[in-house]
Amino acid sequence: MSVTVAVVGRPNVGKSTLFNRLVGRKIAIVDDTPGVTRDRREGQGRIGDLYFTLVDTAGYEDANDDSLEARMRKQTEMAIAEADVILFMIDARAGVTPTDEHFARLLRRANKDIHLIANKAEGRAADPGLIEAFALGFGEAIPLSAEHGLGLADLYTVISQAVDRIEAEKARAAEEAFDYDMVQKPAVDVDVNEEEGEDLEGDTAPMRWDPNRYLNVAIVGRPNAGKSTLINRMVGHDRLLTGPEAGITRDSIMVPWEWEGRVINLVDTAGIRRKARVQHKLEKLSVGDSLRSIQYAEVVVLLLDATVPFEKQDLALADLVEREGRAMVIAINKWDLIEDKNAKILELREACERLLPQLRGVPLVTLSGLQGRNIDKLMKAIFDIERVWNVKIRTAKLNRWLSAMIEHHPPPAVSGRRLKLRYMTQAKTRPPSFIIFASRPDALPKAYQRYIVNGIRQDFNLPGTPIRLWIRGGKNPYVKDDDGR
Repeated sequence: MSVTVAVVGRPNVGKSTLFNRLVGRKIAIVDDTPGVTRDRREGQGRIGDLYFTLVDTAGYEDANDDSLEARMRKQTEMAIAEADVILFMIDARAGVTPTDEHFARLLRRANKDIHLIANKAEGRAADPGLIEAFALGFGEAIPLSAEHGLGLADLYTVISQAVDRIEAEKARAAEEAFDYDMVQKPAVDVDVNEEEGEDLEGDTAPMRWDPNRYLNVAIVGRPNAGKSTLINRMVGHDRLLTGPEAGITRDSIMVPWEWEGRVINLVDTAGIRRKARVQHKLEKLSVGDSLRSIQYAEVVVLLLDATVPFEKQDLALADLVEREGRAMVIAINKWDLIEDKNAKILELREACERLLPQLRGVPLVTLSGLQGRNIDKLMKAIFDIERVWNVKIRTAKLNRWLSAMIEHHPPPAVSGRRLKLRYMTQAKTRPPSFIIFASRPDALPKAYQRYIVNGIRQDFNLPGTPIRLWIRGGKNPYVKDDDGR
């Protein structure tokens, strides 16, 4: 059983620093600028042998209008409503501020298990703030230093007591609700051979691929393309902060979601502008976080604005995804703003084939994140490209195909000597990667390598996925030497 612990407080008291400390990784962006965190972020916290769900929240602002600060406040209030335990953090060196007092009144109305923690409590400079904390009405504050890891033993005691209490309450509720008359015999377990993959016709098959395991999907694009709005529509509620302002998202936030019985880890990322325009340190941190999300994703959805598609930065992002070897789907958002849809889709497909030849056949889906249109088509494209990304082609089929390709178009002669391509095999999947053993690997022209890659993509039906090809020297390992070895 997992207990949810939310860390709340005004801006710049160290909530994200404590979050990183407890999850054991620096995944939340930390900076001296107030208000860095905007969306609430979840992670698995740990203190010793105690595990729990930890939620980092935006700094509390006393705003009730339609401003960005007011929307951030609503995200914090949702985290408070969903939490089992609340850690109310103040800055021990700054003492109790009017914002702390206002937030304390709001927390008392929440009727939750609240514990006051005073961060930055290292040294005697924090003593006056620890005394002032009694005025908030939550008893003695727990002195803590998230930066240096001090005070975690007291935090362990607080959370472990909450875990014991909540487990006891749930066990008592389950016992009261249990109906002994409804007890049935357990169903007979069926043994499943995990090694038996899907039986595909032909010479391709998925390798080490479980279509029921969770799937990591990163949504990337330029600022204000509608990434957060799309994820909110997919999950069915306002999980992420949205608005007309460009660049609202700063942290990469993972949102678990279930589609047709399968868990999809949707990752919302900060908008990525051209490198020359990224000047501020905070934006550089956000962009770096987005780029790491691409590396850890399995499928990347490149979200484009239908009114200004295939900008230079869009093409740079597509090229980055291809170089990282990730499966990719191009989604054209804000499709509801396009009047002549038939002419526009033909124009987009032509532009995609012309501008992204290295990803020929990449899935192109039009949708509206605001209205929730074509999300089912987006998910079908994601599952289709994941399947292609995991395809394994049998070695015998590959070598018969290679012989036909060489017969149709032999390798050129270099320095008066013709190149020999002896043997071909698939080294791995995710993405499909192939090795060709040749007589002189360094002499094989890049144009001929593209000929091979394009042939693989077309003849084995691998549209849109990155394909890796390595040329190696050496003999065919299946041909015996003169001595019989």
